[in-house]
Amino acid sequence: MTSVVAPAGALAFPHLKSPGVRRLVYGVVGLSIMLIIWELGTLLLDLNPATRTFTTFGPGPTFRAFPTLIEDGSIYKAVVASGYRMGFGLFIAIAIGIPIGILMGRSKRFREMSNSPFQLLRMISPLAWMPLAVIVYPEWDQAIIFLIAIASVWPIAFATAAGLAKIDPAWFKVARNLGARATHMLTQVMLPAIAFDVLTGIRLALGVAWIVLVPAELLGVTSGLGYAIKDARETLSYSHLTAMVLVIGVIGYFLDSVCVVLIKRYSWHHRGA
Repeated sequence: MTSVVAPAGALAFPHLKSPGVRRLVYGVVGLSIMLIIWELGTLLLDLNPATRTFTTFGPGPTFRAFPTLIEDGSIYKAVVASGYRMGFGLFIAIAIGIPIGILMGRSKRFREMSNSPFQLLRMISPLAWMPLAVIVYPEWDQAIIFLIAIASVWPIAFATAAGLAKIDPAWFKVARNLGARATHMLTQVMLPAIAFDVLTGIRLALGVAWIVLVPAELLGVTSGLGYAIKDARETLSYSHLTAMVLVIGVIGYFLDSVCVVLIKRYSWHHRGA
């Protein structure tokens, strides 16, 4: 008769058997360790007279800067400006990427013709398009939205195509035999089957877009999270700079968590598990 040995952590902390509680506890522990390392780094800066000026990057000054940034509306204005560019660019990427992915997944000829040019475009750094975007678009907002869209479209397109490639061809035959039209085939067969892949592609695209957004806002614009960091650097407000960096991290983490929830909610892979 075999016996199952419980993990040491589960014996010491029985309440950690709950997955939700365990994730929460481990998350708090991980953040606490990161905070301790951050504080230790600040103490090391303080020991050296040449770097003592940069101790305002530490957690104490950073957290004390938040009330000021909230009261004067700096965080709100920056988040609204960046959110507009991010949302618009990601919407364009989704609107273009999903149809392209469906074409790639359903048409072998289109996939063979488009694979090389799409792979070539995908490997070009989105920021490399910046000089061209500035020339083509009259406003910086439009240029930034273009950069976000060109960065985000490829994960969505290729993830959608990969999802369609995994669908059993028999599904389409059965649907046609039952009299399904093209719209039914799309809405009742393809989209539910590739929901996991599409949402995963959107999650990847969101991460890429969020990374591209900040450096794109370092030039030309006078609003947004990237501009707020640049302005804090130029005015030597280092505590404000690190506070805005934390805001970027928190918002990015929140958006990624929303994508994870949607993947679990709308994917039949997870519902059937």
